[in-house]
Amino acid sequence: QVQLVESGGGLVQAGGSLRLSCAASGRTFSMYAMGWFRQAPGKERDFVAAINRSGGSTFYADSVKGRFTISRDNAKNTLYLEMNSLKPEDTAAYYCAAGWVAGTRTQSSYEYWGQGTQVTVSS
Repeated sequence: QVQLVESGGGLVQAGGSLRLSCAASGRTFSMYAMGWFRQAPGKERDFVAAINRSGGSTFYADSVKGRFTISRDNAKNTLYLEMNSLKPEDTAAYYCAAGWVAGTRTQSSYEYWGQGTQVTVSS
């Protein structure tokens, strides 16, 4: 199995930027397709972005396309989410997840989840 720990969340003003990291330990990180999801208070957890094992293919929710960038460094066992032009509606707990199916938006396809990191965007 793999253990995932997110970091990099915080409070930022609208229009600002943050970079989230997800550090993986345990089984070989490069074996897994990875994804980011988010959950706002009182709402369901939603897909944000996904990346395949090599990092060569990425997938985004329409709401973040052009503003967020997912990437990974397999040598460092780390997944990233660069978030630019942040909006108050981006406020949520952000979770990274590891699975076997590249590019899927389906949460049940991801086997391992981190604990989440909070992102708050003020207007």
